[in-house]
Amino acid sequence: MTSQVSSPAEQADTPVVGEQRKPGGAKDVRRLDRVIIRFAGDSGDGMQLTGDRFTSETASFGNDLSTLPNFPAEIRAPAGTLPGVSSFQLHFADHDILTPGDAPNVLVAMNPAALKANIGDLPRGAEIIVNTDEFTKRALQKVGYAASPLEDGSLDGYHLHPVPLTTLTVEALKEFDLSRKEAERSKNMFALGLLSWMYHRPTEGTEKFLNSKFAKKPDIAAANIAAFRAGWNFGETTEDFAVSYEVAPAAKAFPVGTYRNISGNLALAYGLVAASQQADLPLFLGSYPITPASDILHELSKHKNFGVRTFQAEDEIAGIGAALGAAFGGSLAVTTTSGPGLALKSETIGLAVSLELPLLVVDIQRGGPSTGLPTKTEQADLLQAMFGRNGEAPVPVVAPKTPADCFDAALEAARIALTHRTPVILLSDGYLANGSEPWRIPDLDELPDLRVRFATGPNHTLDDGTEVFWPYKRDPQTLARPWAIPGTPGLEHRIGGIEKQDGTGNISYAPANHDFMVRTRQAKIDRVEVPDVEVDDPDGARTLVLGWGSTYGPITAAVRRLRAAGEAVAQAHLRHLNPFPRNLGAVLERYDKVVVPEMNLGQLATLVRAKYLVDARSYNQVNGMPFKAEQLAAALKEAIDD
Repeated sequence: MTSQVSSPAEQADTPVVGEQRKPGGAKDVRRLDRVIIRFAGDSGDGMQLTGDRFTSETASFGNDLSTLPNFPAEIRAPAGTLPGVSSFQLHFADHDILTPGDAPNVLVAMNPAALKANIGDLPRGAEIIVNTDEFTKRALQKVGYAASPLEDGSLDGYHLHPVPLTTLTVEALKEFDLSRKEAERSKNMFALGLLSWMYHRPTEGTEKFLNSKFAKKPDIAAANIAAFRAGWNFGETTEDFAVSYEVAPAAKAFPVGTYRNISGNLALAYGLVAASQQADLPLFLGSYPITPASDILHELSKHKNFGVRTFQAEDEIAGIGAALGAAFGGSLAVTTTSGPGLALKSETIGLAVSLELPLLVVDIQRGGPSTGLPTKTEQADLLQAMFGRNGEAPVPVVAPKTPADCFDAALEAARIALTHRTPVILLSDGYLANGSEPWRIPDLDELPDLRVRFATGPNHTLDDGTEVFWPYKRDPQTLARPWAIPGTPGLEHRIGGIEKQDGTGNISYAPANHDFMVRTRQAKIDRVEVPDVEVDDPDGARTLVLGWGSTYGPITAAVRRLRAAGEAVAQAHLRHLNPFPRNLGAVLERYDKVVVPEMNLGQLATLVRAKYLVDARSYNQVNGMPFKAEQLAAALKEAIDD
């Protein structure tokens, strides 16, 4: 096989190709450095499961990868319609990658709606595999096709593979005692088998998964495995697929370690469990199900063996109320939600600020306002996290940058909450929550020590020599008040939302005391120790790209493209949004231009302009999808040249 030199990561979506011709008339095998595949069909066609299984096998093979599941916003849109299309995009490579890719090299379209909804994203020359059984006159008319695109020449610029997936699946399963409708449900496994053959993916994991998933229905498990194998064999024997492809493992992309594929929500759940173990505290989650945060509740409910207690409340307010009660009782307390739920929780977050208790508020952002776009991504809750409470109620804000980074962000949020006795808001989003990538499983000795000391006795001496407990007497370094567990003798104290007297915690309406307490709570947040922001600037650029959260992948990919084209551009990315890193102002002053790409209308840019008086330029997108690297690179090039 010819050797393959990888192109610089994320410079383009076109794979670099090497070729091996096998003897004896066997099919050709071409080696690629990267592939972007999109599975698309009705929400009932199993596209998310198909994509997830292909991703799992790709991860086990050792490729670097990034995924983008894209769900319909409606719970059950009419079958065969454009609003009902569900897709799963996977980008995998033999080198380091950062995004799910801009344009798919391969589209698997299970019906006309899936083809029409996605054809606009495909570059000319891409491969399209279509399920011809679904291209009926009625199905075509439902999505506005006057004639079949498989026959009218509109797809001549692509490599079209018409495959009767439904018919082939039913034929492969005729020996099973299944109705036609039941057999048709396995067509996604046929498609998975075909793609697994095309890209030399392992198969053992998928067969093991199917046996486990349908352990109580062995006939269904056997039928799905048969469909999967039939798809593999079809690829091997049909003349329509004369070439298969290899993408070598990304051996040089990862530090040495043990890896697994992980989604953002799963990484976040694991991070919360790890934080509770490192703090030696029970973990309590008070939550109300809401897309796209519900997976965290589902996952944590499985880990009672680690002392995790999950409470599915009747509403968002009850969920955070229970969590705050658990914090008062000495637990590492968490509540999870999305944007609309964060609004409902605002009063209790303010109460937690007043009580000065550790509480993690996890907001998996989605498109808004109101119900908005429940299954689409957005970064539009930053200002709500910063200011969405009555009165002066400052809280630290932390944002992960990749799915795997959600693990570390959860540990960091817990560290801040426990150290400074404050609620902390963690801002993830739907793109990170549902997307996945390889994650190196850390050694235990790499995790921070989060253990805390509870108050055990008096901490203040009155003028007459009496020793008493003052619940608001502060640590001089962190300004954190003592954490006193209910039931500890001698540590009884008042809690509630009315202003506290400094030190004693008694109710106080004194103007001077209120002024002091407001300023002290702000000073406590200002004292949170956060690392300096790091700047990637190898060429002494004049333009800085500043990002936060899930824009990290697209921004970094765009910056790589610009540098490969000879442009000098610097990059910095913020994890801590309140307080900002102490060196951020000095960093911003070094550059003539500062560009802030965000999936909102300029919320971080507003904060940066207000605090540092710099002319930060916004580049914004609010279409429910992450930035594309090519689009972002073009916008940054325009800013550089301006």
